[in-house]
Amino acid sequence: MGGNVTLSLDNPVYPPNAASVSSAMDTIVEQNAFVSSGGDIVAKKAARIVDRTVEDIEI
Repeated sequence: MGGNVTLSLDNPVYPPNAASVSSAMDTIVEQNAFVSSGGDIVAKKAARIVDRTVEDIEI
């Protein structure tokens, strides 16, 4: 339906291997591996690693 789907991974391999990431994304699309409320996943758009640091503050 023209929307985007985001898949998130805990603890991705770092540094990333672009060829492996692209291949995994191709496999997800080819095998229709995930269900989306917007329909089938038909293409890959982008991949990125977002790093978020959480530091507890003792109070």
